[in-house]
Amino acid sequence: MGPLEGIKIIEIGGIGPGPFCGMILADMGADVLRVDRAGGGSPSIVPNLILNRGKRSIEVNLKSPEGVDVLLKLCESADAIFEGFRPGVVERLGISPEECMKRNPGLVYGRMTGWGQDGPLAQASGHDINYISLSGALHAVGRKGERPVPPLNLVGDFGGGGMFLAFGIVCALLEAKKSGKGQVVDAAMVDGSASLMARFFTFKYRGKFKEERGSNFLDGAAHFYDTYETRDGKFISIGSIEPQFYKLLIEKTGVDPDKFAMQMDDTKWPELTDDLARVFKSKTRDEWCEILEGTDVCFSPVLSISEAAEHPHNKARKTFFEIDGLMQPAPAPRFSRTVPEVRRGDKLRCNAMDVLSDWGFAEDEIIDLKEKGELPVCSVASKI
Repeated sequence: MGPLEGIKIIEIGGIGPGPFCGMILADMGADVLRVDRAGGGSPSIVPNLILNRGKRSIEVNLKSPEGVDVLLKLCESADAIFEGFRPGVVERLGISPEECMKRNPGLVYGRMTGWGQDGPLAQASGHDINYISLSGALHAVGRKGERPVPPLNLVGDFGGGGMFLAFGIVCALLEAKKSGKGQVVDAAMVDGSASLMARFFTFKYRGKFKEERGSNFLDGAAHFYDTYETRDGKFISIGSIEPQFYKLLIEKTGVDPDKFAMQMDDTKWPELTDDLARVFKSKTRDEWCEILEGTDVCFSPVLSISEAAEHPHNKARKTFFEIDGLMQPAPAPRFSRTVPEVRRGDKLRCNAMDVLSDWGFAEDEIIDLKEKGELPVCSVASKI
């Protein structure tokens, strides 16, 4: 199994970036147990939700002392736990880092929010679009003279949030192996998306970045780094940045080499973009694939998610795979020895008594919970 085999992680049920963090940890072999609040109407409880693959899940009544104690008992066997509530919520529930670490001093406690655990906005509502607005990322995305364009919710929620939280948890787990002590990981989407902008801060300090959309060579202003429509109404992408790749672009498209000679003269970019647009509009996307794909022009067709799963390169690498009729991205990255394998939810035992037993509960403790009517139940999202 994957490199995190043997690591036990509790995911407090949530939406979006939290389940994504749990998914990539489970993809890497961790035993991820998602705990949903019983009767809470958690939006994470959705059948066939890909972000829940590889996990088991139970519902626990966190409004009762017995339910809280169940979670704290689970923490005794866990390596890490993470949640995505606003600051202060887990404290009110009685499952704060302090309470959990009393049971397990080596526990890593991940906390993911949009704004962070402190600061003037810590208690404010928000979504991906707001966090990347504050970090400077959204301002840079879009065409010149037009509104900023939300890049789905990839930059804040999943890149700056879920992925940074998973990275932070693994870092803290490695440190805990040396120190024997757990710690809190404060993963804020505004911080993570700001970190993703590091290279553009470098460009800014070198005087090579204009703080106006559509004015830089990586934001669609340059003719050699942009998307173009083809004759059949589809699109292709060009990234011919390096001189040798740019020279090949000129050769393959048949444009005037003298006119296109001054690659980095940004005053000529609009005109050269128009010239390339006319050229690319002369053939279909498939025809351009025949001419350019696989060359050093740095070319790709712009594919929909349905088309991406069928592309020969992605099929050869098994970048996408199917579970129960659902095509989805495969675990990434790849490993030479500890190869990740997605464990299907419906192949895992999801009897609550089995889950509790696997996580260190004694038989008499399980019986006592059952008699009190506090025995957790398995939530429907445990099946992919």
